[in-house]
Amino acid sequence: MNDNPETSTWLADTLGHTPHDTAIFARALTHPSMDEPDYQRLEFLGDRVLGLIVSTWLYERHENDPEGQLNSRLAALVSRSTCAAIGREIGVAAHIRLGKQARDDGSADSDNVLGDVVEALIGALYLDGSFDTARSFVYRRWESRVEEMDRAPQHPKSALQEWAAANRCKPPVYTIADRSGPAHNPHFRMRVEIPNRDHAEAEGSSKQEAEKAAAKALLEKLS
Repeated sequence: MNDNPETSTWLADTLGHTPHDTAIFARALTHPSMDEPDYQRLEFLGDRVLGLIVSTWLYERHENDPEGQLNSRLAALVSRSTCAAIGREIGVAAHIRLGKQARDDGSADSDNVLGDVVEALIGALYLDGSFDTARSFVYRRWESRVEEMDRAPQHPKSALQEWAAANRCKPPVYTIADRSGPAHNPHFRMRVEIPNRDHAEAEGSSKQEAEKAAAKALLEKLS
C-alpha cells in the first residue's frame, strides 16, 4: 500500500483512522485469488468485532426488547448484504486487490467479497487502533440503518427469515394449504414452516397477503 497513496488517503478518510501498520490494511483489501496473504483471517476477526459492537449497541438502545427481537435486529444489521451495501457506499471495490480471473468474473462487486472486505477492514481497525476505533467507524456507517430499523416496522416475512438465520434454523418454507373461490376472486390459506421448529397458517385474498399473515402468526408463536 506504500506505493498507492490514493488507497492510503481513501483509508484514512473513510475509516477515520490513519493506518500505523499499512501491511494489515493491505491484507484486508487482498482477495484470496492473489498469491499473497489475504483478508480471510481478518474477516473472521472483524465479523466477531462487528457482532459485539452491534450487539452492545442494540442491547443499550432497546432495553425493553426480548432476546428474539434483538437477535432479529442483529441478524439484519450484520448480514452479508448489509456489509456489502456499506462496502458499496464507501467505495471498497476500487481498492480491492484481485487476481485477473476473479476481477474478470466481477468478484469486486459481489456481496460475498464486498461484505468480507468490510469485515476485514473492521478487524484491521481493531488491531491497528482499538476497539473504540472500530466502534467509531461502525457507528458512523451503520447509524442510518439502525435508525431506519427503529422507524419502519419490518415486513413479517423479512423478520421471520432473519429470526431463522439468527437462531440457526433453516429458512421458512411457504406452501398453499388451501385455495377456494372463483378464479376472479380466489381465497388462499398459506402455511409457513421453519423446518424442525414450528409452523403457522393464515388466510388472505392473495398468496402474498396470506403469506404475510402466516409469517406474522408464526413470529408471534416464536416470540
